Amino acid sequence: MRSQETPRQKKINTIIQHEIAYLLQDAIRKSTVTNLVVSVTKVKVVPDISMAKVYISIFPNKKVDLYLKNLKKSKNQLRHDLSQKMKGQLRKIPELNFYLDNSLDYMEKINRELNNGEDPLKKISCLEPRQKR
Repeated sequence: MRSQETPRQKKINTIIQHEIAYLLQDAIRKSTVTNLVVSVTKVKVVPDISMAKVYISIFPNKKVDLYLKNLKKSKNQLRHDLSQKMKGQLRKIPELNFYLDNSLDYMEKINRELNNGEDPLKKISCLEPRQKR
């Protein structure tokens, strides 16, 4: 059975989500990359705050793998920057693990099938299985 998140975990999830989103947006603004939107859709920390799963959504989808790979490479620098921003709020900064959140793409495929007049439940093979969190 899955354990419930504590109120402390929920607060830490929210704070880390906002701070990582700010750091990523700031890095994109300072870089030469244009027409890129990266959003942090969800953060889940483990109860002992040692690790955090960070789910991100990247638009446009053309170079998703490249951006995700670069983000995973620079996760230690991002963790350091996060610790500098949060040193008054959190004693221990969790290790960051990044995952791609493809839920928007999944919903878009379902909408496309519905708009074409087809029932996606009858034709489930046309939809790729959604990744479990």
